[in-house]
Amino acid sequence: MKIRRFYGKDMREALKQVKDELGGDAVIMSNKKHADGIEIVAAYDKEPVAQILDSKTESKGQTQIPRKTPTLSEIIGDTGPDSLKALLEKQANSASPAQTKEIKQEPETHPQYYSNNPAPTKQDSQQQDALKEMRQELSSLRHILQFQVSGLIEQEKNRKHPLHGYLFQRLQQMGISDSLAEEVVSYAPEEADERESWLFLLKLLANRLQTKHDDILSQAGVVALMGPTGTGKTTTIAKLAAQAAHKFGADQVAIITLDNYRIGAFEQIATYGKIIGCSVKQAQNSNELSDLLYQFRNKRLVLVDTAGFSQKDARLIKQLDTMKQNSCANIRHYLVMQANCQYRVMQQTINEYRQISLQGCILTKLDECYSLGEVISVAIENKLQICYLADGQRVPEDLQPASTKFLITSAAKLYKKFGLIHTSPNHVNNAVVAV
Repeated sequence: MKIRRFYGKDMREALKQVKDELGGDAVIMSNKKHADGIEIVAAYDKEPVAQILDSKTESKGQTQIPRKTPTLSEIIGDTGPDSLKALLEKQANSASPAQTKEIKQEPETHPQYYSNNPAPTKQDSQQQDALKEMRQELSSLRHILQFQVSGLIEQEKNRKHPLHGYLFQRLQQMGISDSLAEEVVSYAPEEADERESWLFLLKLLANRLQTKHDDILSQAGVVALMGPTGTGKTTTIAKLAAQAAHKFGADQVAIITLDNYRIGAFEQIATYGKIIGCSVKQAQNSNELSDLLYQFRNKRLVLVDTAGFSQKDARLIKQLDTMKQNSCANIRHYLVMQANCQYRVMQQTINEYRQISLQGCILTKLDECYSLGEVISVAIENKLQICYLADGQRVPEDLQPASTKFLITSAAKLYKKFGLIHTSPNHVNNAVVAV
């Protein structure tokens, strides 16, 4: 009997070596897995065992009934196939990973696809659902771990720089965005106390905030106010027109409205114009707007009231682009924005109007705000210049030129009044002492 060892990167390659060298009747004695592949021990009888037994019997002069040669399975008590041919036939019934991949790539053309890949069973569907659920759980665990790690990092930062962590929390309560608050706090002096550092941060915010003082009334020309619906464009135009009429005369001021969608829009602005004493006209399209601008070419200030749509409405951008392209005059565009909006709403509004060149911004409804940190953050991060502040409905009193000092001071006062924890209704006495 001849015994040999064969090595291959997989079972198929090792069995092929056995078949090539020992033939299809070779007996597989053992197989082992190694890091480099598979090891197979195979044996081959050059002389049949029956002939050997017969020769021994003849030499002893004894007669013995011939019997079948015992197989390896009978010797070791294994029920598996003995010969290489049987092993090859067994392996052919199950496709290898490479074959499975090939079948998946070409399911309709591969001849073994339908025989080796039956339709998915109920058990397969349950396994897929279980895997999907496990993936969702792992994703949730990952998010929780990320949150915990970020919290630990934040705690470590606060431990190393407790003053910075305290100031960062105060800016957050004031309404300042996280990114701007983190940037500003990094400049806080380490040797200063809490009050000095807080005043330093407020001055730093004031230096970052850009304002224009009385920009619209100080320059002659055509001014268009634009912004989402409900921001107070019409009331703001009436305030500007009244102040301009008081300063230059009512005959030097004109108002044009493009608002053809809101019911009673023209009547409202016409009433303001009648009280002020200035001319008020309505334009249905860009051609009429050009004609009216030519008609009012000798006016010192022409105010254009655009229609108010949602910042998500495509009609608004189309109307503004048409007005800008077809008008012959040089129109200065100003964005009217509510100061009491959410941070994301104001950011999205600026993104939508960014394609139009903006000369500045007018903030309205300051009297309805509980926090000014959001609008300050948006203005600083977008480098948007604030021109006027409107804090009421009175015409023309409740409109003033923007002031950096006034905005930062008002934001700090609102924070002290509404943002501090010790000013909650449950601790009224403590609030009085703190203030």
